[in-house]
Amino acid sequence: MGRLFGMVVVLWKLWQPGTPPAAPVAPAQSLPTAPSQTTPADVALLPGPTTLPVTGTYTLAFRLRGGQLGKYSDFPELEGFKKSGKTSTTTTRIVQGRRFSDLTITQRYVPYGEGEILIKPFQMTVNGVVLRSKGATVRVGAALPNPTAITKPASGTAPLQAVGDLDKMFGKPKPVLYQDVPDHAFLAIVADRPRVYVGEGVRVGLYFYLKPEDQALLAFHDFNDQLPPLLHELHQPTAWQEPGPEPSVTPDTVRHLGQRYLRFRLAENLYYPLTAQPLHFPPLALTMVKFKVLKKPEPGQDNRLAGYKTYYSPGVNVQVQALPQATQRGAVAVGSYKMQEAISRTKFRVGESFTYTFGLEGKGNLSALLAPALAPWPGLDVYGPEVREQPAPGGGRKLFRYRLVARQPGVLPLDSLLQVVVFNPSTVHYDTLRPELRPEIRGVATTPDPLPKPEDDPFYGPALAGADTTMQSLDVYRDVRRYADWLLLGLVAVAGFGWWRAGRQA
Repeated sequence: MGRLFGMVVVLWKLWQPGTPPAAPVAPAQSLPTAPSQTTPADVALLPGPTTLPVTGTYTLAFRLRGGQLGKYSDFPELEGFKKSGKTSTTTTRIVQGRRFSDLTITQRYVPYGEGEILIKPFQMTVNGVVLRSKGATVRVGAALPNPTAITKPASGTAPLQAVGDLDKMFGKPKPVLYQDVPDHAFLAIVADRPRVYVGEGVRVGLYFYLKPEDQALLAFHDFNDQLPPLLHELHQPTAWQEPGPEPSVTPDTVRHLGQRYLRFRLAENLYYPLTAQPLHFPPLALTMVKFKVLKKPEPGQDNRLAGYKTYYSPGVNVQVQALPQATQRGAVAVGSYKMQEAISRTKFRVGESFTYTFGLEGKGNLSALLAPALAPWPGLDVYGPEVREQPAPGGGRKLFRYRLVARQPGVLPLDSLLQVVVFNPSTVHYDTLRPELRPEIRGVATTPDPLPKPEDDPFYGPALAGADTTMQSLDVYRDVRRYADWLLLGLVAVAGFGWWRAGRQA
Protein backbone atom coordinates (compact mmCIF):
# COMPACT_ATOMS: atom_id res chain seq x y z
CA MET A 1 0.00 0.00 0.00
CA GLY A 2 2.87 2.38 0.87
CA ARG A 3 4.62 1.67 -2.42
CA LEU A 4 1.41 2.36 -4.37
CA PHE A 5 0.92 5.65 -2.51
CA GLY A 6 4.54 6.69 -3.25
CA MET A 7 4.02 5.96 -6.94
CA VAL A 8 0.91 8.13 -7.02
CA VAL A 9 2.75 11.03 -5.37
CA VAL A 10 5.64 10.76 -7.87
CA LEU A 11 3.20 10.80 -10.82
CA TRP A 12 1.43 13.84 -9.36
CA LYS A 13 4.75 15.70 -8.99
CA LEU A 14 5.76 14.95 -12.57
CA TRP A 15 2.59 16.57 -13.93
CA GLN A 16 3.08 19.79 -11.88
CA PRO A 17 4.69 22.65 -13.85
CA GLY A 18 8.29 23.48 -12.89
CA THR A 19 8.68 20.41 -10.67
CA PRO A 20 11.82 18.34 -11.41
CA PRO A 21 11.27 14.60 -11.67
CA ALA A 22 13.56 13.10 -9.07
CA ALA A 23 11.91 10.34 -7.01
CA PRO A 24 13.93 7.14 -6.65
CA VAL A 25 11.88 4.01 -7.06
CA ALA A 26 14.13 1.38 -8.59
CA PRO A 27 17.88 0.87 -8.59
CA ALA A 28 19.77 1.64 -11.78
CA GLN A 29 21.17 -1.89 -12.13
CA SER A 30 17.67 -3.38 -12.49
CA LEU A 31 17.05 -1.54 -15.76
CA PRO A 32 17.01 -3.52 -19.01
CA THR A 33 20.28 -3.25 -20.89
CA ALA A 34 19.12 -4.21 -24.37
CA PRO A 35 20.00 -1.37 -26.76
CA SER A 36 17.26 0.32 -28.74
CA GLN A 37 17.05 2.83 -31.52
CA THR A 38 17.00 6.23 -29.89
CA THR A 39 16.58 9.58 -31.62
CA PRO A 40 17.66 12.98 -30.22
CA ALA A 41 14.01 13.77 -29.57
CA ASP A 42 13.67 10.75 -27.28
CA VAL A 43 16.37 11.74 -24.78
CA ALA A 44 16.96 15.04 -22.97
CA LEU A 45 19.46 16.37 -20.44
CA LEU A 46 17.92 17.77 -17.26
CA PRO A 47 20.09 20.46 -15.60
CA GLY A 48 20.21 20.89 -11.86
CA PRO A 49 19.17 23.86 -9.71
CA THR A 50 21.06 27.15 -9.86
CA THR A 51 20.95 27.68 -6.08
CA LEU A 52 21.06 25.27 -3.18
CA PRO A 53 22.17 25.24 0.47
CA VAL A 54 25.51 23.76 1.47
CA THR A 55 23.66 20.87 3.08
CA GLY A 56 21.65 20.17 -0.07
CA THR A 57 22.44 18.15 -3.16
CA TYR A 58 22.96 19.17 -6.77
CA THR A 59 21.53 16.88 -9.44
CA LEU A 60 22.21 16.14 -13.09
CA ALA A 61 19.88 13.82 -14.95
CA PHE A 62 18.78 12.63 -18.37
CA ARG A 63 15.31 11.42 -19.37
CA LEU A 64 14.64 8.71 -21.93
CA ARG A 65 11.12 8.72 -23.39
CA GLY A 66 9.99 5.28 -24.52
CA GLY A 67 12.38 2.55 -25.41
CA GLN A 68 14.99 0.74 -23.41
CA LEU A 69 18.24 2.06 -21.97
CA GLY A 70 21.24 0.43 -23.57
CA LYS A 71 24.54 2.17 -22.81
CA TYR A 72 25.32 5.60 -21.46
CA SER A 73 28.52 7.37 -20.46
CA ASP A 74 29.42 8.31 -16.91
CA PHE A 75 28.20 11.54 -15.43
CA PRO A 76 30.96 14.19 -15.30
CA GLU A 77 33.10 14.95 -12.27
CA LEU A 78 32.17 18.47 -11.15
CA GLU A 79 34.78 20.67 -9.49
CA GLY A 80 33.52 21.73 -6.07
CA PHE A 81 31.17 18.75 -5.78
CA LYS A 82 31.51 15.13 -4.81
CA LYS A 83 29.37 12.37 -6.29
CA SER A 84 26.92 11.11 -3.69
CA GLY A 85 24.88 8.45 -5.42
CA LYS A 86 22.73 7.68 -8.42
CA THR A 87 19.00 7.00 -8.66
CA SER A 88 16.63 5.95 -11.43
CA THR A 89 12.97 6.77 -11.82
CA THR A 90 10.50 5.05 -14.12
CA THR A 91 7.13 6.65 -14.79
CA THR A 92 4.27 5.38 -16.89
CA ARG A 93 1.96 7.58 -18.98
CA ILE A 94 -1.24 6.54 -20.74
CA VAL A 95 -2.08 8.69 -23.76
CA GLN A 96 -5.08 7.81 -25.95
CA GLY A 97 -5.13 4.32 -24.58
CA ARG A 98 -1.42 3.71 -25.24
CA ARG A 99 1.10 3.13 -22.45
CA PHE A 100 4.44 5.02 -22.48
CA SER A 101 7.33 4.61 -20.03
CA ASP A 102 9.82 7.38 -19.23
CA LEU A 103 13.15 6.61 -17.57
CA THR A 104 15.11 9.24 -15.64
CA ILE A 105 18.67 8.61 -14.38
CA THR A 106 19.74 11.15 -11.76
CA GLN A 107 23.27 11.70 -10.41
CA ARG A 108 23.51 13.47 -7.05
CA TYR A 109 26.39 15.71 -6.01
CA VAL A 110 27.28 17.06 -2.57
CA PRO A 111 28.95 20.52 -2.43
CA TYR A 112 32.23 20.88 -0.57
CA GLY A 113 31.46 24.40 0.65
CA GLU A 114 29.68 27.69 0.05
CA GLY A 115 30.28 30.05 -2.87
CA GLU A 116 29.67 30.31 -6.60
CA ILE A 117 30.79 27.17 -8.41
CA LEU A 118 31.33 27.19 -12.17
CA ILE A 119 30.25 24.02 -13.94
CA LYS A 120 32.21 23.70 -17.17
CA PRO A 121 30.55 22.54 -20.42
CA PHE A 122 30.36 18.78 -20.80
CA GLN A 123 28.71 16.11 -22.92
CA MET A 124 27.21 12.67 -22.38
CA THR A 125 26.23 9.85 -24.68
CA VAL A 126 22.96 7.93 -24.17
CA ASN A 127 22.14 5.08 -26.56
CA GLY A 128 24.48 6.68 -29.10
CA VAL A 129 22.88 10.14 -28.81
CA VAL A 130 25.28 12.91 -27.72
CA LEU A 131 23.86 15.32 -25.13
CA ARG A 132 25.72 18.60 -24.67
CA SER A 133 25.55 21.07 -21.79
CA LYS A 134 26.80 24.65 -22.02
CA GLY A 135 27.66 24.68 -18.33
CA ALA A 136 26.21 26.84 -15.59
CA THR A 137 26.98 28.70 -12.38
CA VAL A 138 25.63 27.24 -9.15
CA ARG A 139 25.41 29.36 -6.03
CA VAL A 140 25.83 27.34 -2.83
CA GLY A 141 24.51 29.24 0.17
CA ALA A 142 24.48 28.74 3.89
CA ALA A 143 22.63 25.88 5.48
CA LEU A 144 18.93 26.44 5.95
CA PRO A 145 17.93 27.15 9.54
CA ASN A 146 15.09 24.66 9.19
CA PRO A 147 16.18 21.51 7.39
CA THR A 148 12.61 20.80 6.33
CA ALA A 149 12.36 24.16 4.53
CA ILE A 150 12.63 24.24 0.77
CA THR A 151 14.11 26.71 -1.69
CA LYS A 152 11.73 29.51 -2.58
CA PRO A 153 10.47 28.95 -6.12
CA ALA A 154 10.96 31.53 -8.83
CA SER A 155 8.17 34.00 -9.44
CA GLY A 156 5.44 32.71 -11.71
CA THR A 157 5.84 29.06 -10.73
CA ALA A 158 3.74 26.96 -8.45
CA PRO A 159 5.07 26.39 -4.91
CA LEU A 160 6.55 22.94 -4.34
CA GLN A 161 4.45 22.18 -1.34
CA ALA A 162 4.33 18.49 -2.21
CA VAL A 163 8.08 18.21 -1.56
CA GLY A 164 7.71 19.76 1.89
CA ASP A 165 4.77 17.45 2.57
CA LEU A 166 6.89 14.44 1.63
CA ASP A 167 9.69 15.62 3.92
CA LYS A 168 7.25 15.95 6.81
CA MET A 169 5.61 12.65 5.95
CA PHE A 170 8.80 10.57 5.71
CA GLY A 171 10.70 12.48 8.39
CA LYS A 172 13.74 14.27 6.91
CA PRO A 173 16.64 14.24 9.43
CA LYS A 174 17.26 17.30 11.57
CA PRO A 175 20.69 18.80 12.40
CA VAL A 176 20.40 17.76 16.03
CA LEU A 177 20.42 14.15 14.87
CA TYR A 178 23.93 14.54 13.36
CA GLN A 179 27.01 13.69 15.39
CA ASP A 180 30.61 14.81 14.99
CA VAL A 181 32.76 11.71 14.66
CA PRO A 182 36.37 12.27 15.84
CA ASP A 183 39.02 11.88 13.17
CA HIS A 184 42.74 11.11 13.38
CA ALA A 185 43.95 13.43 10.59
CA PHE A 186 46.75 15.96 10.96
CA LEU A 187 48.87 18.36 8.91
CA ALA A 188 52.65 18.19 9.21
CA ILE A 189 55.84 19.73 7.79
CA VAL A 190 58.42 16.95 7.54
CA ALA A 191 62.17 17.37 6.98
CA ASP A 192 64.21 14.27 6.21
CA ARG A 193 67.03 15.46 8.50
CA PRO A 194 67.26 18.00 11.33
CA ARG A 195 70.77 19.30 10.53
CA VAL A 196 72.73 19.77 7.28
CA TYR A 197 75.91 21.39 6.05
CA VAL A 198 76.03 24.43 3.80
CA GLY A 199 75.33 23.14 0.29
CA GLU A 200 73.90 19.81 1.50
CA GLY A 201 70.37 19.01 0.40
CA VAL A 202 67.45 18.56 2.76
CA ARG A 203 64.03 17.39 1.55
CA VAL A 204 61.09 19.17 3.18
CA GLY A 205 57.47 18.33 2.46
CA LEU A 206 54.03 19.46 3.55
CA TYR A 207 51.77 16.42 4.01
CA PHE A 208 48.23 15.74 5.18
CA TYR A 209 47.76 12.45 7.03
CA LEU A 210 44.55 10.60 7.73
CA LYS A 211 43.55 7.08 8.58
CA PRO A 212 41.77 4.99 5.91
CA GLU A 213 38.58 4.84 7.96
CA ASP A 214 38.42 8.69 8.04
CA GLN A 215 38.14 9.09 4.25
CA ALA A 216 34.35 9.38 4.38
CA LEU A 217 34.59 12.18 6.95
CA LEU A 218 36.99 14.54 5.16
CA ALA A 219 37.33 16.17 1.75
CA PHE A 220 39.58 18.89 0.34
CA HIS A 221 38.12 22.39 0.30
CA ASP A 222 39.12 25.08 -2.23
CA PHE A 223 42.46 23.35 -2.73
CA ASN A 224 43.59 25.44 -5.72
CA ASP A 225 43.22 28.68 -3.74
CA GLN A 226 44.70 27.39 -0.48
CA LEU A 227 47.83 25.86 -2.01
CA PRO A 228 49.67 28.98 -3.41
CA PRO A 229 49.93 30.77 -0.01
CA LEU A 230 51.27 27.56 1.53
CA LEU A 231 53.94 27.25 -1.16
CA HIS A 232 54.93 30.88 -0.59
CA GLU A 233 55.44 30.23 3.13
CA LEU A 234 57.74 27.30 2.33
CA HIS A 235 60.08 29.47 0.26
CA GLN A 236 63.55 30.00 1.78
CA PRO A 237 65.54 33.11 0.70
CA THR A 238 68.88 31.64 1.85
CA ALA A 239 68.67 28.31 0.02
CA TRP A 240 68.79 27.00 -3.51
CA GLN A 241 65.40 25.38 -4.04
CA GLU A 242 64.60 22.55 -6.42
CA PRO A 243 60.90 21.69 -6.77
CA GLY A 244 59.94 18.10 -6.14
CA PRO A 245 56.94 16.13 -7.42
CA GLU A 246 53.71 17.98 -8.13
CA PRO A 247 51.01 18.07 -5.42
CA SER A 248 48.82 15.00 -5.61
CA VAL A 249 45.39 14.18 -4.26
CA THR A 250 46.21 10.50 -4.71
CA PRO A 251 47.59 9.30 -1.37
CA ASP A 252 50.31 6.82 -0.61
CA THR A 253 50.24 4.48 2.36
CA VAL A 254 52.80 5.10 5.13
CA ARG A 255 53.44 4.00 8.71
CA HIS A 256 53.31 6.56 11.50
CA LEU A 257 53.88 5.52 15.10
CA GLY A 258 53.19 1.95 14.07
CA GLN A 259 49.80 2.72 12.52
CA ARG A 260 48.78 2.86 8.87
CA TYR A 261 47.98 6.28 7.40
CA LEU A 262 47.12 7.72 4.03
CA ARG A 263 49.53 10.55 3.18
CA PHE A 264 48.58 13.31 0.73
CA ARG A 265 51.55 15.26 -0.68
CA LEU A 266 50.68 18.97 -0.77
CA ALA A 267 54.21 20.24 -1.44
CA GLU A 268 57.71 18.80 -1.51
CA ASN A 269 60.96 20.63 -2.26
CA LEU A 270 64.68 20.04 -2.00
CA TYR A 271 66.65 22.83 -0.32
CA TYR A 272 70.41 23.46 -0.56
CA PRO A 273 71.43 26.11 2.03
CA LEU A 274 73.73 28.80 0.69
CA THR A 275 74.64 30.23 4.08
CA ALA A 276 74.92 28.97 7.66
CA GLN A 277 71.61 30.62 8.56
CA PRO A 278 69.01 28.05 9.76
CA LEU A 279 66.07 27.21 7.53
CA HIS A 280 62.82 28.23 9.22
CA PHE A 281 59.47 26.82 8.09
CA PRO A 282 56.57 28.58 9.88
CA PRO A 283 53.38 26.91 11.16
CA LEU A 284 50.80 26.41 8.43
CA ALA A 285 47.03 25.87 8.34
CA LEU A 286 44.76 23.93 5.97
CA THR A 287 40.95 24.03 5.99
CA MET A 288 39.16 20.80 5.11
CA VAL A 289 35.52 19.84 4.67
CA LYS A 290 34.48 17.81 7.71
CA PHE A 291 31.19 15.85 7.56
CA LYS A 292 28.93 15.06 10.47
CA VAL A 293 26.99 11.80 10.19
CA LEU A 294 23.53 10.78 11.29
CA LYS A 295 23.29 8.97 14.59
CA LYS A 296 20.74 6.68 12.99
CA PRO A 297 21.40 6.42 9.23
CA GLU A 298 18.29 6.24 7.06
CA PRO A 299 18.02 4.68 3.62
CA GLY A 300 17.64 7.16 0.77
CA GLN A 301 19.40 9.95 2.68
CA ASP A 302 22.96 11.23 2.28
CA ASN A 303 23.42 10.79 6.05
CA ARG A 304 26.08 13.53 6.16
CA LEU A 305 26.16 17.22 7.04
CA ALA A 306 29.06 19.29 5.64
CA GLY A 307 31.10 21.61 7.81
CA TYR A 308 34.67 22.89 8.06
CA LYS A 309 37.69 22.05 10.17
CA THR A 310 41.12 23.70 10.11
CA TYR A 311 44.25 21.68 10.74
CA TYR A 312 47.50 23.29 11.91
CA SER A 313 51.05 22.07 11.49
CA PRO A 314 53.84 23.10 13.89
CA GLY A 315 56.82 24.99 12.51
CA VAL A 316 60.08 23.22 11.69
CA ASN A 317 63.68 24.48 11.88
CA VAL A 318 66.61 22.88 10.08
CA GLN A 319 70.01 23.78 11.50
CA VAL A 320 72.81 24.55 9.01
CA GLN A 321 76.50 23.97 9.75
CA ALA A 322 79.38 25.74 8.03
CA LEU A 323 81.89 23.60 6.14
CA PRO A 324 85.09 22.85 8.06
CA GLN A 325 88.06 24.92 6.83
CA ALA A 326 85.86 26.45 4.17
CA THR A 327 87.86 29.71 4.09
CA GLN A 328 91.08 27.83 3.28
CA ARG A 329 89.71 25.74 0.45
CA GLY A 330 87.44 28.28 -1.19
CA ALA A 331 84.19 27.37 -2.92
CA VAL A 332 83.71 23.59 -3.18
CA ALA A 333 80.79 21.39 -4.16
CA VAL A 334 78.97 19.43 -1.47
CA GLY A 335 77.67 15.94 -2.03
CA SER A 336 78.43 12.28 -2.32
CA TYR A 337 79.89 11.84 -5.80
CA LYS A 338 81.89 9.24 -7.67
CA MET A 339 83.96 9.95 -10.74
CA GLN A 340 83.35 8.64 -14.25
CA GLU A 341 85.57 9.17 -17.29
CA ALA A 342 85.58 8.21 -20.93
CA ILE A 343 87.91 8.77 -23.91
CA SER A 344 87.22 8.53 -27.63
CA ARG A 345 90.40 6.71 -28.70
CA THR A 346 92.60 3.80 -27.74
CA LYS A 347 95.63 4.98 -29.77
CA PHE A 348 96.88 8.53 -29.71
CA ARG A 349 99.19 10.29 -32.17
CA VAL A 350 100.67 13.72 -32.26
CA GLY A 351 98.44 16.31 -33.94
CA GLU A 352 95.27 14.19 -33.83
CA SER A 353 92.36 15.44 -31.74
CA PHE A 354 90.48 13.26 -29.28
CA THR A 355 87.71 13.85 -26.73
CA TYR A 356 87.95 13.23 -23.02
CA THR A 357 84.83 13.19 -20.80
CA PHE A 358 85.07 13.79 -17.07
CA GLY A 359 81.84 13.08 -15.14
CA LEU A 360 80.52 13.18 -11.59
CA GLU A 361 77.55 11.11 -10.45
CA GLY A 362 75.83 10.98 -7.08
CA LYS A 363 73.74 13.00 -4.65
CA GLY A 364 74.08 16.75 -4.44
CA ASN A 365 73.33 20.04 -6.13
CA LEU A 366 74.42 19.66 -9.75
CA SER A 367 74.19 23.42 -10.27
CA ALA A 368 77.01 23.90 -7.73
CA LEU A 369 79.37 21.69 -9.74
CA LEU A 370 81.44 24.11 -11.81
CA ALA A 371 83.38 23.05 -14.87
CA PRO A 372 86.98 22.22 -13.86
CA ALA A 373 89.70 23.86 -15.93
CA LEU A 374 92.69 21.87 -17.20
CA ALA A 375 96.01 23.20 -16.02
CA PRO A 376 98.31 24.46 -18.83
CA TRP A 377 100.59 21.81 -20.29
CA PRO A 378 103.28 22.39 -22.95
CA GLY A 379 102.26 21.03 -26.32
CA LEU A 380 98.59 20.48 -25.37
CA ASP A 381 95.69 22.41 -26.93
CA VAL A 382 92.44 22.30 -24.92
CA TYR A 383 88.99 23.19 -26.25
CA GLY A 384 85.83 23.20 -24.16
CA PRO A 385 84.39 21.89 -22.04
CA GLU A 386 80.90 21.06 -23.20
CA VAL A 387 78.64 20.58 -20.18
CA ARG A 388 75.68 18.21 -20.01
CA GLU A 389 73.43 17.45 -17.04
CA GLN A 390 71.34 14.34 -16.42
CA PRO A 391 69.33 15.29 -13.30
CA ALA A 392 67.71 12.78 -11.00
CA PRO A 393 65.79 13.22 -7.72
CA GLY A 394 68.29 14.61 -5.21
CA GLY A 395 71.24 14.54 -7.59
CA GLY A 396 72.11 13.01 -10.93
CA ARG A 397 75.07 13.11 -13.30
CA LYS A 398 77.07 16.00 -14.74
CA LEU A 399 79.49 15.50 -17.64
CA PHE A 400 82.30 17.77 -18.88
CA ARG A 401 83.57 16.99 -22.36
CA TYR A 402 86.94 18.36 -23.57
CA ARG A 403 88.58 18.19 -27.00
CA LEU A 404 92.34 17.78 -26.78
CA VAL A 405 95.14 17.98 -29.37
CA ALA A 406 98.64 16.87 -28.30
CA ARG A 407 101.59 18.44 -30.12
CA GLN A 408 104.30 16.47 -28.33
CA PRO A 409 104.77 12.74 -27.74
CA GLY A 410 104.80 11.26 -24.29
CA VAL A 411 102.43 10.38 -21.47
CA LEU A 412 99.65 12.90 -20.91
CA PRO A 413 99.21 13.24 -17.10
CA LEU A 414 95.51 14.04 -16.91
CA ASP A 415 95.51 13.29 -13.18
CA SER A 416 97.83 16.26 -12.68
CA LEU A 417 95.95 18.56 -15.02
CA LEU A 418 92.37 18.03 -13.87
CA GLN A 419 90.80 17.62 -10.44
CA VAL A 420 87.61 18.43 -8.52
CA VAL A 421 87.40 18.93 -4.76
CA VAL A 422 84.07 18.04 -3.10
CA PHE A 423 82.99 17.88 0.53
CA ASN A 424 81.29 14.60 1.42
CA PRO A 425 78.83 15.23 4.29
CA SER A 426 78.52 11.49 4.95
CA THR A 427 82.20 11.10 5.81
CA VAL A 428 82.75 14.76 6.82
CA HIS A 429 85.87 14.83 4.62
CA TYR A 430 87.04 16.60 1.50
CA ASP A 431 87.46 14.29 -1.48
CA THR A 432 89.68 15.12 -4.45
CA LEU A 433 88.44 13.40 -7.60
CA ARG A 434 91.12 12.95 -10.29
CA PRO A 435 91.23 11.16 -13.65
CA GLU A 436 92.81 7.73 -13.77
CA LEU A 437 93.54 7.64 -17.50
CA ARG A 438 97.04 8.60 -18.69
CA PRO A 439 97.02 8.33 -22.51
CA GLU A 440 100.38 7.89 -24.25
CA ILE A 441 100.94 10.11 -27.28
CA ARG A 442 103.14 8.72 -30.05
CA GLY A 443 104.71 10.35 -33.08
CA VAL A 444 106.93 13.30 -33.86
CA ALA A 445 106.50 16.70 -32.22
CA THR A 446 104.72 19.22 -34.40
CA THR A 447 104.02 22.90 -34.18
CA PRO A 448 100.68 24.45 -34.97
CA ASP A 449 100.34 25.63 -38.57
CA PRO A 450 100.96 29.38 -38.70
CA LEU A 451 98.25 31.61 -40.01
CA PRO A 452 98.61 32.35 -43.76
CA LYS A 453 100.10 35.72 -44.63
CA PRO A 454 98.03 38.13 -46.80
CA GLU A 455 100.84 38.62 -49.30
CA ASP A 456 100.88 34.85 -49.98
CA ASP A 457 97.24 34.87 -51.10
CA PRO A 458 96.89 34.57 -54.93
CA PHE A 459 94.31 37.38 -55.07
CA TYR A 460 95.24 39.79 -52.29
CA GLY A 461 98.99 39.40 -52.88
CA PRO A 462 99.08 41.21 -56.28
CA ALA A 463 96.47 43.73 -55.11
CA LEU A 464 98.53 44.68 -52.08
CA ALA A 465 101.72 44.89 -54.18
CA GLY A 466 100.16 47.43 -56.57
CA ALA A 467 98.34 49.48 -53.93
CA ASP A 468 99.20 53.14 -53.32
CA THR A 469 101.29 53.47 -50.15
CA THR A 470 100.84 57.24 -49.82
CA MET A 471 99.63 58.24 -46.36
CA GLN A 472 96.09 59.68 -46.32
CA SER A 473 94.62 62.09 -43.80
CA LEU A 474 92.10 60.65 -41.38
CA ASP A 475 89.74 63.56 -42.23
CA VAL A 476 89.65 62.88 -45.97
CA TYR A 477 86.20 61.27 -45.88
CA ARG A 478 84.79 64.07 -43.74
CA ASP A 479 86.15 66.65 -46.21
CA VAL A 480 84.62 64.81 -49.17
CA ARG A 481 81.23 64.82 -47.44
CA ARG A 482 81.46 68.55 -46.73
CA TYR A 483 82.29 69.28 -50.40
CA ALA A 484 79.36 67.13 -51.54
CA ASP A 485 76.98 69.06 -49.23
CA TRP A 486 78.12 72.39 -50.68
CA LEU A 487 77.69 71.11 -54.24
CA LEU A 488 74.18 69.89 -53.44
CA LEU A 489 73.22 73.29 -51.98
CA GLY A 490 74.56 75.05 -55.12
CA LEU A 491 72.46 72.85 -57.39
CA VAL A 492 69.37 73.58 -55.32
CA ALA A 493 70.03 77.32 -55.56
CA VAL A 494 70.43 77.17 -59.35
CA ALA A 495 67.21 75.20 -59.68
CA GLY A 496 65.34 77.72 -57.51
CA PHE A 497 66.65 80.65 -59.52
CA GLY A 498 65.60 79.00 -62.82
CA TRP A 499 62.11 78.37 -61.46
CA TRP A 500 61.84 82.05 -60.38
CA ARG A 501 62.95 83.37 -63.83
CA ALA A 502 60.51 81.11 -65.61
CA GLY A 503 57.69 82.48 -63.49
CA ARG A 504 58.54 86.15 -64.28
CA GLN A 505 58.71 85.53 -68.04
CA ALA A 506 55.32 83.83 -67.95
